[in-house]
Order: sequence, then structure tokens, then C-alpha cells
Amino acid sequence: MRAVVQRVDGAGVSVAGATDDPSAPGVVGEIVGEGLCVLVGVTHDDTPEKAARLARKLWSLRVLEGEKSCSDANAPLLVISQFTLYGDARKGRRPTWNAAAPSEVAEPLVDEVVAELRALGAHVETGRFGADMRVSLTNHGPFTVIVEV
Repeated sequence: MRAVVQRVDGAGVSVAGATDDPSAPGVVGEIVGEGLCVLVGVTHDDTPEKAARLARKLWSLRVLEGEKSCSDANAPLLVISQFTLYGDARKGRRPTWNAAAPSEVAEPLVDEVVAELRALGAHVETGRFGADMRVSLTNHGPFTVIVEV
């Protein structure tokens, strides 16, 4: 599993059709104040054990103000699935997605990361798996790190 972790001062994700107006985007997940926006990618050999390990790492990663973790600061996380993290653009002009797990493998593992974070006591907001999402955030720092388990 691969995650792009950004320290944020607020973040949100919206999806068209999430409101009464099917053409209007509606917020499906949002965090306010200091926290982490986490884009999660899944590859073919990932397991629920790796999902649990990633959740523990995200919860304890000391990247917030004052070298605190989300668990130290009781800070929220916005977790969004993103298969493009396993895109490969080394050859040609069009990336390939061969390393990304299919949705029937990836979705339960992203859900497992969220469930494990919540079991640890985290407040977690999410995007909507497979949707055309609009993500907005204020990157604090800027601070971005890649985490792989």
C-alpha cells in the first residue's frame, strides 16, 4: 500500500450527485483545522494486515505542528482512495495502471485502513470510492510525505 500524506489546515472532498441536485457537487468528507489528508493506493499483493499497518503508521506519524502525531493532537484525517498512485509513466506519454489493484481488491482494503484508524480512536472522513471527486485542501508547510507498507 502506498499513501501520499499531506499536513493540512482543513481539507474536503466533494462529489457530483451528493446533493439533491444531481449536477451539483456536494461535500462527502471534510476536516476542519489541523490534520492529515491521505491519498491511498492499493496494489495487487496488499492485504488486510498491510492496511492495519498503514493505519497505525498514519495515526502515529509525527508530522503535525510541534512534531505531534494525529494521536497526540487528536487531529482528524481525510482518507481518499487514489488508484493513480500506482500509475507508471516511465515509458511513452500515457501512464499505465497495471500495478493498481482492481476495485474489488482495493475498495475493501481502503475501507480496512479507515476502520483500523477509527478503531484506534481517530476521527476519519472519507471520499467516495470510484467517484469523480474534487479534493480541496490547504497544505500546511507545505508538507507532503509518501508512506509505503
